[in-house]
Order: sequence, then C-alpha cells, then structure tokens
Amino acid sequence: MSASRLIFSENLPNDLNDLLANYAANQIFVLTDTNSERLCLPLLKNSEGLRGARFLTIPAGDDHKNVESLSAVWQFLSIQGATRKSVLVNLGGGMVTDLGGFAAASFKRGIDCIHIPTTVLSAVDAAVGGKTGINFNGLKNEIGAFHLPVAVVFYTPFFGSLDRANILSGYAEMLKHGLLSDVNYWNELLALDLEHPESPAFLKAVKRSVEIKDDVTTKDPKEQGLRKALNLGHTAGHAFESLSHQEGKPVLHGYAVAWGLLCELYLSRQKLDFPVDLLQSYIHFVREEYGVYPISCKDYPALYEAMTHDKKNEGSTINFTLLSGIGEWKLDQTADRQEIEEMLDFYCDALGI
Repeated sequence: MSASRLIFSENLPNDLNDLLANYAANQIFVLTDTNSERLCLPLLKNSEGLRGARFLTIPAGDDHKNVESLSAVWQFLSIQGATRKSVLVNLGGGMVTDLGGFAAASFKRGIDCIHIPTTVLSAVDAAVGGKTGINFNGLKNEIGAFHLPVAVVFYTPFFGSLDRANILSGYAEMLKHGLLSDVNYWNELLALDLEHPESPAFLKAVKRSVEIKDDVTTKDPKEQGLRKALNLGHTAGHAFESLSHQEGKPVLHGYAVAWGLLCELYLSRQKLDFPVDLLQSYIHFVREEYGVYPISCKDYPALYEAMTHDKKNEGSTINFTLLSGIGEWKLDQTADRQEIEEMLDFYCDALGI
C-alpha cells in the first residue's frame, strides 16, 4: 500500500480541482453529514472540480456509522451510476471518513476516495492511515477494511467552527501521539491554547501529529506490528465508548481515549514502571479537561467483554500497548481479568467516582 498524499491546503477549491482533474465529472461523488454540509460544504460549492458532482448527506453522529448508513452510500453510488473509475470525496469528521472510506473500499471491490477532514479528530486520526469501518453489534469499528485514500486534504479554517468539546476530542489523540513521541512534543501539547485551534502553534501541532501517524502507518499499513503503538489508550477507550453507546449516552471518541489513556498509563505504571509523577499530572489534567465517565463495579463485566473484542487480541488474551516512559512504548502487553478490574478500580478512585 503506497502512502496517501497529504496536502495542507491554503486554497481548498484550487487543491481539490487539481486532485479531481483526472476524473470524469459524472464520476465524482461527495459524501458529507448534516453538520459538515451546513458549516463546510459552502466553501467547496464554487469549486470547478465539483461541477456535475453528485452529493449525499447523512445524519451526523457516530451512532449513524452503521450498516444502514453504509447501505445508503452503496445505493447512492449504484443508482447514480458510479463505476470503478469513480472517486468518493468524504467531507466531514471521523464518522464520515471511516464510513465513506469503507464504502469506497467495498463498492465494486474498491474505488478511489479523497478525505477532507473537518474536525481536529479526523485530521489527526481517522482520515490518515487507511483504516475504515463501521460500528456493529454495539462494538466500535467491528467491521471494516484497510483502504488508503488517494489524498487527505487538511484545511484548518474548518476547525474554527468546532466547539470546545470537539476540539478536546481531537486533542486527546494528539496527546497520545505526544506520549508515543518525545518529551518535547508532549510539553508543546500541554502548552497549547485550546481556545484558538486556528493559531500557528496549534496548527503546527496538528501537522506534527499527522506526520507521526503517517510515518507509523506507512511502515506498517495493516497493523502487523509497529502500528499497534497507535492503539495506546484505545483498548480501554473503545470499551468506554462501546458502553456509552449501549447505555444510549454516547461520548465523543476523544473523551473515551482520554479516559482510556488514564487506565493504560496505570497499567504502564504497574507493569513497566511508568513515572508516577507523569501519571499523577495526567490524572489531574483529565479531571480538569475531560471530567469523568461514571462507572461502577456493575459495569466491569460489560467493559471487560468489550475489551475482549479488541482487534489486537490474540485468542482470549487482552492486548495493550503500554509505556515505560514518554516515547518508550512496548507492544503486546497483556492483562488478565483481575488486573483489568484493578485498573478500573484505579480509574474510579483517581477521578473520584
């Protein structure tokens, strides 16, 4: 799998025109959701490359990243005459790039797609690296495929339309990249002004996170080894996210990752002697910025069950990426049920549940 083009755009219509020049006008399709249609699509309506394109808008929200929405995209492409020479432009957050990427991967056994992420989260995470998928049977990203987009176009003025919660959601993935990278980048992240995601410092950090993820995924496109590092915080995080959907109170992905990082840094402390001062400072940071997802011991079985479905697992063993220090990660670390319940006890105690 060759790497996608990563384009940090200052003139989105022009860059999109260049990317679409090799496609017939009637073979260009655009997928967006209700939020991005309202806030972002108007900036593209005057693009020459989209004259004659067909548009489909689906409801916003991760609860719509499902089989029904996927079927709607397939039907749209089929009815509108898409062929293997078509391209699907996915304009939106992570739900749109995940769903649209999977639709492109599976329609006629694979058509081209271009991602235009409109949120911090999709820019630094979902849109990069070729993972696509939908939620299924109450589980996050249970069905999917690897399918690299032709290009990912980053247009950071979109971030100005985000509320603080969605900025924090993407920021959690950047924190993960900082923990995997080095102390300097970690400290830069902690110093960012989250009130101004369009600032040069914030945009520099976004670009650094994109580069970190792209470097790892290019070296290991199908998660045979190195790419597992990017799952730091996600084994526990996806369990929180799955539980929130089961309870009908879905949380933003990045918030679940922030809480998952807290849990997995605790395991890192227990198993790899991760520095206690860094763990304590992170606890304080999460409490202040992300609050708490309330759980009790009655939720432990459901959380444990969700972790058993994590795609990194081999057999019945639950697998984690853990840290001995910032930038010092260890793959294929395991924890048994008792250790996981102790981890969840720590989470509750640390956040005062």
